[in-house]
Amino acid sequence: MKNMVDIEVVLDDQYADPHVTIRTRTNTRQVENIISAIENVSDADYPQIVAKKDDKVVFVSQRDIIRAHTEGRKVVLETEDASYLARMTLIGLGEVLDPARFLRISQSEIINLYKVKCFDFNMAGTVGVEFDCGVKSWVSRRHVKQIREMLSRGRTLEV
Repeated sequence: MKNMVDIEVVLDDQYADPHVTIRTRTNTRQVENIISAIENVSDADYPQIVAKKDDKVVFVSQRDIIRAHTEGRKVVLETEDASYLARMTLIGLGEVLDPARFLRISQSEIINLYKVKCFDFNMAGTVGVEFDCGVKSWVSRRHVKQIREMLSRGRTLEV
């Protein structure tokens, strides 16, 4: 096995964000190092979020967050695996989250657009949000116009 890595860059209008595929026979330390390096570069602009789970401080990657919402006076980060208590306010969280990925849908909730399965526009003018994991939420009336405008502009998301 050689220590060199073959790199091919393909420019494709289909992708808004870089898409990385690693092809290899086995998962080696070199492959893990490459993945780690890519993740470190990707996370540099949008840092991991410091949160708490079972009296432990953890770092949650922004790409793992499905939604952030308030429960009482606490901010909860939901991922597919667990829920965490954020160590900042929802307003503060909104300032550090990637604006291309996250959208505020109410005074008490921010969602990851990359985790949305569909928006449900019903006759009463409300908008439901269903996530890939099956969780459902609602857009407040105040933010319905923003969602409609975003979707009418044809904003597309890379998953």
